[in-house]
Amino acid sequence: MKLNPSKETHLTGHDTEIQKYGTVTNRPISLDHKVRLASVDSLNQILADTMTLRDLYKKHHWQVSGPTFYQLHLLFDKHYGEQAELVDTLAERVQTLGGVAIAMAADVAETTRIARPPRGREDVTMQVFRLLQAHELIIEAAHEAAKAAAANGDDGTNDLLVSDVLRRNELQVWFVSEHIVGAGIADKDEEAAHSLAATHA
Repeated sequence: MKLNPSKETHLTGHDTEIQKYGTVTNRPISLDHKVRLASVDSLNQILADTMTLRDLYKKHHWQVSGPTFYQLHLLFDKHYGEQAELVDTLAERVQTLGGVAIAMAADVAETTRIARPPRGREDVTMQVFRLLQAHELIIEAAHEAAKAAAANGDDGTNDLLVSDVLRRNELQVWFVSEHIVGAGIADKDEEAAHSLAATHA
């Protein structure tokens, strides 16, 4: 089909969609429609958050500064690549279940629960803190979604969330959190935990 450049062409979603977002098509994979719909909904939320975390790593990769610049510049880019792999894995699972994977930046921005950082550069401690907050949000969501998938008999989604999403995010948290030991944030959290334990002793 050739488009006539002399005429304006206005395409809307109603003109082009063959499947609406938030629906699932039939798939002969021995999973009930409601089960697949619930898994797709959870996976798309985690996907939107994972895409945001991926991009947060790239932002910090470009903008990191200070004495640990070289180490963090490389680490952030490595984690960016690993999160990008998770994005594909999550999106492919959504499609496998018969859903529609969230994809465009504007849609992701409306869906993600990760706070938007400023456009400008932040110091290393704040960059790391933002990353750890994002990881924790995804880890919590993955735990809940994995339990729900297991209860619903969706073993494929459960396996993906545990083997890929949880383990990758937990490992990245370990690497990133070591960079704030002694920087104040981690120490304050530990002090608060000790204080709470002492109060209930």
